[in-house]
Amino acid sequence: MSRIGRKPILLPPGVKVEREGEWIKVVGPKGELKKKLPPLVDVDQAGNVLTVRRLVEDRFGRSYHGLARTLIGNMVEGVTKGYEKALEISGVGYRAEVVGNTELKLVLGFSTPVTYRIPDGISIKVDRQVNIAVSGIDKELVGRVAAEIRALKKPEPYKGKGIRYAGEVVRRKAGKSVGSK
Repeated sequence: MSRIGRKPILLPPGVKVEREGEWIKVVGPKGELKKKLPPLVDVDQAGNVLTVRRLVEDRFGRSYHGLARTLIGNMVEGVTKGYEKALEISGVGYRAEVVGNTELKLVLGFSTPVTYRIPDGISIKVDRQVNIAVSGIDKELVGRVAAEIRALKKPEPYKGKGIRYAGEVVRRKAGKSVGSK
């Protein structure tokens, strides 16, 4: 049996879970999330404890069992605590600013500034023009937005300039070396 799927999900106070056919909705203090459940699994609620069980005992049922438990656990954590990813910009003249809570304007060494539209459910804060904090209640959306921002200018291996995750180590390459004859 799946070790992850077997773990019960404890619902903190103020969190409600509703089942609507194939969809599961989690409502908490920070907002609400709705997601379609994977097939071959079912969710049982007893008080403030959720358990995920398989409907079919095969390899697909096993894989969906752990997936469903993780997705629901992430939704519960998201509506109570939220998620955050931090990015750092490094490079001379590289900077970022939030324009009207709808766009992120980035100067990344291109001929014109790059504009990134911030999706609904995500808030972005910029500190000292080089530290970007992406936060929201949906773990998948927060990770995707952070990855899209990073993809605008990945850190290059020679000087390390670009956008990187906070704490990410960029392996540096040696530049040209002068050969002796």
